[in-house]
Amino acid sequence: MSKILFKQWAPFAILIIVAVAALFIPLLPNFDDGKYSGPDVAFVLIASALVFLMTPGLAFFYGGMVHRKNVLSTMIKSVVAAGVISVLWVVVGFSLAFGDSIGGLIGNPKTFLFFQGVNSGPAWGTIPLSLFAVFQLMFAIITPGLVVGAVAERIRFTAYILFIVLFAIFVYSPLAHWTWHSDGILFKMGVLDFAGGTVVHISAGMAALAGALVLKRRRSHLEHKEVPPANIPYVLIGTGLLWFGWFGFNAGSALGANALAVSAFITTNIAAGAAGLSWMFFDAARGKKPSVLGFCIGAVVGLVAITPGAGFVSIPSSIFIGVFAAIVSNLVVSWKQKTALDDTLDVFPCHGVGGIVGMLLTGVFATKTVNGAGVDGLLYGNPEFFFTQLKGMVMVVIFSFVVSFVIFKLINMVLPIRVTADEEEEGLDASQHNEKYTQGTLIVAGQEVPNN
Repeated sequence: MSKILFKQWAPFAILIIVAVAALFIPLLPNFDDGKYSGPDVAFVLIASALVFLMTPGLAFFYGGMVHRKNVLSTMIKSVVAAGVISVLWVVVGFSLAFGDSIGGLIGNPKTFLFFQGVNSGPAWGTIPLSLFAVFQLMFAIITPGLVVGAVAERIRFTAYILFIVLFAIFVYSPLAHWTWHSDGILFKMGVLDFAGGTVVHISAGMAALAGALVLKRRRSHLEHKEVPPANIPYVLIGTGLLWFGWFGFNAGSALGANALAVSAFITTNIAAGAAGLSWMFFDAARGKKPSVLGFCIGAVVGLVAITPGAGFVSIPSSIFIGVFAAIVSNLVVSWKQKTALDDTLDVFPCHGVGGIVGMLLTGVFATKTVNGAGVDGLLYGNPEFFFTQLKGMVMVVIFSFVVSFVIFKLINMVLPIRVTADEEEEGLDASQHNEKYTQGTLIVAGQEVPNN
C-alpha cells in the first residue's frame, strides 16, 4: 500500500519541492545595454510562438491516426511535454544545453540553475539571452512529443512522463550542447545543423526505434489487424499547424528579421510541398490511390529533411531534398511493414530517416552563397564537409539510440512501462485517463458530456 501511495504522490511532491525552491532564487535586474534590435526581438518572439503551436499540431497529427479508443491518450502525451519541459528547462535544462561547457559534452548545470543570470546575461546576437532561451525551450518541448507516435496505444502515462524527464536530461540537452554550443564537440567538428535535424529529429527518431523495441508489439500488430485512423481530418489539421509552425522553427533559427530568415522560410515551404507531392505520386506510381494521409505524411517528412539545411541550401535544392527524402522514407515505411517492428505511427522512418537524409544532403547542397557563415558542400567542390556531416550523423544516431534504449529499460525496472493486455484492449483513453471520445460524445468519468 505504501509503495502505491509513493508512486501516486511522488510526481506531485517533486513539483512542490521545485516550486518552493524557486522562491529562494535571487533576483537580478534585466540586462539591456542598448544592443538589442527591436525588429529581431519581435521576430523571434513570433517565431517562438509558432514553434509552440507545433506541439498541439503534433497532437492532432498523431491523434487522428491512432484507433479512436486511444485518441485522447495520444494527444495528451504530446501536449503534456509543454508542462514537463517548461519547468525542467528553467530548473536545469537550459544550463545543460547552453551552460558553461564541460569537455564539449554537456553544460554545467549550475550556470543557469533556475534561470539565474539569464535575464541579466549578455545579448545573444541582437536579442536578449532570455529570448534565445525561450526559443530553444520550444524545440525542447516538441522533441519528446515526437517519440509518442512510436509507442502509442501501449505505453503507460506515468512511465511516459518519466521518459520525458530522462530523455530531456540525458539525450536532448547533450545533443543541443554538442551541436549549438560554441564549445560543443559537433560544433567544433564543423557539423552544421541549422534548426535541429540532429538535435530534434534524429534524436527523436532513434528514441522512437528504441521505444518500439523495448515495448514490443501491440496485440493488433501481432494479430495483423489494420487499425483504422480515428479522424483523418485531424491529421490534415495537424499537418497544417505543423507546416505553419515550422516557419518559426526554421526561419526563426536565423535569430533575426533578415534575408537568411527569408531564405529559410522559402526552402521550408518548398521542401514540404515537394515532399507531399513526391509521397503521394510515388504511392500512385506503385498502384495505390492518392491519399490525404500520404500527402500529409510526405509533407512532414519534407519539413524534417529541410530542417538541418534550411539556412544553408538554395531554394532550388530544397525541391530535390523534399522529393528525395519522401521517396526514401516511403520505402523505409514499406520495409518496416514487412517486419516485426511496431513503430505505431512510423516515427523512425519519417523523423529518424528523414533527419538522416536531411543531414547528409546538407553536406551535399550547402553553399556559402546562401549563408556566408556556413561552408560549401559536396556539390560545390568540398567533399570533406559531406564526410563531416556523415561522421556527426553517425555519432548522433548511436548516442540517441543507445541512451534512449537504456532509459526505456531503466524505466521498466522502476515501474511497468507498458499497460496490461486488458488495459490495451479497453483503450488507453479509458484505462489511463478515465476519458474517451466515441460516437460524437465525450465521456468523462463515466458521464456523457454533450459535444456541441
